[in-house]
Amino acid sequence: MGQWVDETGTLTVEVGRGGGGGAAGRVGGGGEAARGPAPLAVPVEIAASRRARTRGLLGRDGIAGAMLLTPASSVHTFGMRFALDVAYLDCDFRVVAVRRMPPGRLGLPRFRARHVLEAEAGALERWGVRRGVRVGVRVAGRGQARLRDAGEARGDRGTAGSRDG
Repeated sequence: MGQWVDETGTLTVEVGRGGGGGAAGRVGGGGEAARGPAPLAVPVEIAASRRARTRGLLGRDGIAGAMLLTPASSVHTFGMRFALDVAYLDCDFRVVAVRRMPPGRLGLPRFRARHVLEAEAGALERWGVRRGVRVGVRVAGRGQARLRDAGEARGDRGTAGSRDG
């Protein structure tokens, strides 16, 4: 269950803009009583295979939503037709760094990063993705939607959805 595959899903971002670390970066949407409005949901393409990560957004004129590269700790924009916002995520899906990259650049690797989130320039700021925020990815796998957070991706959680049916 800890394996990612190439698929589509929904990226969730807590839009509550409270102070520093706290609960503002909570994954998913399970907090009716949580601070601020409901989490923002954005379409996401998951690139988990070597081929999908290598191709990434090359040859496209834009993207409606975002692309999650996993595993990844750096990206480049050689051959890109548009500028990107890039968020580096750690193993808990917490944002380590956010950078804007124009075409033709090579990003420095972020050693704590395990995933990279790419979107059109300006999108991450609009969605509230910034350093310290935690994001979630909801994927529709085998006909049943599930929330994949950091623990499940690492195989730490064996309760809900531990068997594919």
